[in-house]
Amino acid sequence: MGSFSIWHWLVVLAVVLLLFGGGGKISRLMGDFGKGLKSFKQGIKDGEGSEAETSKSVADDSEKPEDGAPKPDHTVKS
Repeated sequence: MGSFSIWHWLVVLAVVLLLFGGGGKISRLMGDFGKGLKSFKQGIKDGEGSEAETSKSVADDSEKPEDGAPKPDHTVKS
């Protein structure tokens, strides 16, 4: 318990290399992470908009009964 295992030393070595050998790599890495997160949020936002339009058009079509058929009941019973 008093000595460190190989995994502890590998983690320490990785941190040291990132901090001192990186130059500007960490700031670029965080910038790329931010850009990726921003594009992910934009994709989610665009996906919700198109999903809402699709469900709206489906709902409009389902509200029109053909040949005097009764309207479908959209309530969920538990």
